Amino acid sequence: MIPYYDLEQFRNLFLKRRKGNQLDNKILTTARQVIDDIRSNGDKALAAYVKRFDGIIPESWEVTEREREQAWSQVPKEVIESLQAAAGNIRNFHKKQLQNTRFMDMTEDVISGQLYRPIERVGLYVPGGTASYPSTVLMNAIPAALAGVNQLFMATPVRNSQEISPVLAVAADIAGVNKIYKVGGIQAIAALAYGTESIPFVDKIVGPGNAYVAAAKSLVFGDVGIDMIAGPSEVAIIADDYAIPSYVAADLIAQAEHDENARAFLFTTSSQLAEAVVKQLNEQCSSLPRRNIAEKSLADKGAVIVVKDIDEAFALVNQLAPEHLEIQTKEPLQLLSKVKNAGSVFLGNYTPEALGDYFAGPNHVLPTSGTARFSSGLSVDDFLTKTTFLYYSSQALESAAGHITNIAEVEKLEGHSRAVKQRFRKGQKINERKWDGNENS
Repeated sequence: MIPYYDLEQFRNLFLKRRKGNQLDNKILTTARQVIDDIRSNGDKALAAYVKRFDGIIPESWEVTEREREQAWSQVPKEVIESLQAAAGNIRNFHKKQLQNTRFMDMTEDVISGQLYRPIERVGLYVPGGTASYPSTVLMNAIPAALAGVNQLFMATPVRNSQEISPVLAVAADIAGVNKIYKVGGIQAIAALAYGTESIPFVDKIVGPGNAYVAAAKSLVFGDVGIDMIAGPSEVAIIADDYAIPSYVAADLIAQAEHDENARAFLFTTSSQLAEAVVKQLNEQCSSLPRRNIAEKSLADKGAVIVVKDIDEAFALVNQLAPEHLEIQTKEPLQLLSKVKNAGSVFLGNYTPEALGDYFAGPNHVLPTSGTARFSSGLSVDDFLTKTTFLYYSSQALESAAGHITNIAEVEKLEGHSRAVKQRFRKGQKINERKWDGNENS
């Protein structure tokens, strides 16, 4: 099942820098061809690729208002209520991230600050087809709506009926999505990035997808913004004798069932707990619908490491920088300060990572593959631009002029220096008044 590793083995297998997350060249080549064709030929190319990859071309690219209304009657009431409750929590958490224009300096002679403005148009990609992920809609769209994004467009593939999953349409309504388009895969990313006759281009694309979607996002980045290139899902659990083996095992399995490349790690000070968790993994996997996936993930990508103390566990975890970190110890809140690198932290025996995936409020779009060392989870900030502003009076500029020209001339940028000197030529001090058209006045 899940292998035991000593510290040196674990470091060699999981902590050394490798180029293991690079995108496949064949996938990149395919993605580049599709993107170039759609950018050049619009709807005609879009239809050809949707037919080729999905096997069906929808009658209309956009989900109609009637289709969106009908979706509400196709989703069980209790599911709608759960989505609304989750959306409320997500909205309450993220609205506290909102920031207003701020002033850093504000005197008679110097004013500086920063403007916060929403991105105008955002595209949200949501995987579809045989599976539906309404939580993806809520987690990506709600922060965008709170930020004030004016046009929020969603793309998701159709099913055999030429309809998108009804639960995705309901989630889109709850989250504030303006328009939904029936297109998936590389072709959806290309259409959102460059626009077609039927689908408008956007300024930023967010949302998860398979390797082809990830490749497409990487290729359009620069022409549009993207959230991140996500790798396999991962969890690290730090546990002591206070942890409950069946809970720890269940949380490891919850990550492992994502796919065979998902990573699940247990760091524990207790060899007794480690043995009990492994026993629970075998028992719980035996009845899991996605048993084969979970067992392969645990066997190939998982690990149990017995550490000498909690500090050693945190030293390893901070190097790993996991997407999800669970702390199942007697006093987890007292250990929060030891966390340096993690996408999101879950504290205590009754805070499973699944709680964060669906309901609690913090975003589940998180950095993977060690990128929590330098990046963060999705937030309202991802849908805002920040523009600094500055005002100097003539007196303030005159006071700073010598410093500016000294630095400019060291850098051999004489034009920069002259831009300051021009304002004080002939020793003339400029008054704060409107120019009257006389250059020499």
